[in-house]
Amino acid sequence: MRVLIETATGLPVLLFTTGLVVAAGFWLLVALGVTTADAFDGDADLRAWGLGGAPVAVALSLLTLTAWLLALGAAVLLAAFGPTVAGSGLLRLPVAAGALFAAWRLTRFFVRPLHRPCPDEPAPSRSVRALDGDRGGLPHAPHHGADAPVPHGPHDRAA
Repeated sequence: MRVLIETATGLPVLLFTTGLVVAAGFWLLVALGVTTADAFDGDADLRAWGLGGAPVAVALSLLTLTAWLLALGAAVLLAAFGPTVAGSGLLRLPVAAGALFAAWRLTRFFVRPLHRPCPDEPAPSRSVRALDGDRGGLPHAPHHGADAPVPHGPHDRAA
C-alpha cells in the first residue's frame, strides 16, 4: 500500500492524480446540482481528437481515470521489476507518455457507444405547424385536403 501511495503522489503520476482530483471535484459539484455534466460542451470540441459523441466532461474524466490507472500500474510494475533507481527514473516519463497515449486510444473506444444516448446536437423538433416570422409568430393558415397535418394535441371532450 505504501508503494501505491508513493507512486500516486510521485512524478509523473502526480499529474494524472491531480487531474483525477479535479474530475472528482467536478462530479461532486454535478451530484450536488451546482453544475451540469454538459457545462463544458460549448467550450471544447473533442471530435478532432476522436472523442466526440459524449459530453466533454465525461470524455475527459474517462481519459483522466484511464491514464491514471495505466500510469499508476506501469509505475508500480516499473518500481517492482524495473532496473535500479537511476534507470527507473529515466523510464518514468516515457511510461507516463505511453500510458496517456494508451488511455486516449481506450477512451476513443469507450466513448463511441455513448454517441447515441448523448448526441452532439438536439434532434429537430417535430412541430405540426411552422411559425411564420412575417406575421409576428402567428401560425400559418390551416391546410385543406389530403396534405393537411393531423393535430396531435389534447382533445376537449366537453365541446
